Amino acid sequence: MRAQTLSGPLLLLLFGSLASACPLAARQSATEVASASDPGPTDSGTTGDGPKADMVAIIKTVLPTSDSCAGAEFPDECRTAEQAAPYVSKACADLSDGECAATLAVMGYESADFKYKHNLGNNPGQGTANMMSPENVLAYATDLFGADKVAGKTPNEVLAMVTPDETNFGSAAWHLKTKCPSLRDALKTGTDAAWESYMNECIMGDKNPKRLEYWNRAKNAFGL
Repeated sequence: MRAQTLSGPLLLLLFGSLASACPLAARQSATEVASASDPGPTDSGTTGDGPKADMVAIIKTVLPTSDSCAGAEFPDECRTAEQAAPYVSKACADLSDGECAATLAVMGYESADFKYKHNLGNNPGQGTANMMSPENVLAYATDLFGADKVAGKTPNEVLAMVTPDETNFGSAAWHLKTKCPSLRDALKTGTDAAWESYMNECIMGDKNPKRLEYWNRAKNAFGL
């Protein structure tokens, strides 16, 4: 007897159930389904309905103003949860829930809920969703495109290479994996102690208590 092939709504229902049960599985499923059957994100930055809807809900929980770009200072830089979700899912596909939660919390705080891609201060070349330093932006661009492609470019020109959505939302995961790999096992536990180490030993940013608020929302969103 031939096995019945699942397709259409039945397939989406199956993946939707998986998303509810396991955020990590949902992220991996979203990436696999997009790769197998979708042409890629549309101009709005989404890939349509499906398993990624779980990541949309997660982003909206962690980044409470990400449901809209109305009133954004730089509308061209702002992305809503729906627009960012497929790229965040892809970035988190090979991360644990704890790691994804931590990197999303950092991106949310640093970008003011995905409203900014560049630092507004006097530090040319600083930016991406997690506001990496110009040095890290240069390293990220070099990893992605090769040293010959970034040679001779100004810091802002290099930043422009990595701020398209496809690479902008992968910056925090790249930073964790390449600059702070020794912290990954701890972050997988999703504990406050692991978050504190991540902040002190890897991010080394300001001590604004809002950082912890993002982390607490991320823990809730991922069930940590």
